[in-house]
Amino acid sequence: MGKALFIVDVQNDFTEGGALGVAGGAAVAEGVTAFLREHADDYAVIVASRDWHDADNDNGGHFATDDEPDFVESWPPHCVAGTPGADYHAAFDTSRVTFHVLKGQGVPAYSLFEGRTESGATVHEILDERGIHTIDVAGIATDYCVRASALDALAHGQHVRVLTSLVAGVAEASSQAALAELAHAGAELVD
Repeated sequence: MGKALFIVDVQNDFTEGGALGVAGGAAVAEGVTAFLREHADDYAVIVASRDWHDADNDNGGHFATDDEPDFVESWPPHCVAGTPGADYHAAFDTSRVTFHVLKGQGVPAYSLFEGRTESGATVHEILDERGIHTIDVAGIATDYCVRASALDALAHGQHVRVLTSLVAGVAEASSQAALAELAHAGAELVD
């Protein structure tokens, strides 16, 4: 029974000063790096995702182009492929990451499961080939992409632990609601 670590969207645009920066984003980058120094060998697989949106369209309505974003389903442009905003945060040391997943290419995508590696592998394939049954989840944002990734992992029969000291969300109320929803769905919340 293998174990994986999901590191969700620790990118410049989701940390302080980014297009959709969240408070505590840089601290998550630093915390994940420190965690990996101590615990990387505990995992058979470490998967890091990045939003990787197309520059030349609205990404299936994900980018508000003519109207103001509603910050629920439409957002300002962010994590555009090949831009500094799409890069991993500088404090996040990716040297122990075994798979990098890109998601949101031309469409809205919140869950890490919606992405693919550069070679085209899906997260399901990665997990199935390695017999992964337990997933720890960290990253940004608690109330959106962390939530969606953890719910998808639960839906696919994984034992899921959310590392609550290694997540940051858009808003306190929606982040707490997301964590409560995840616990109710069967995820373990671990400090």
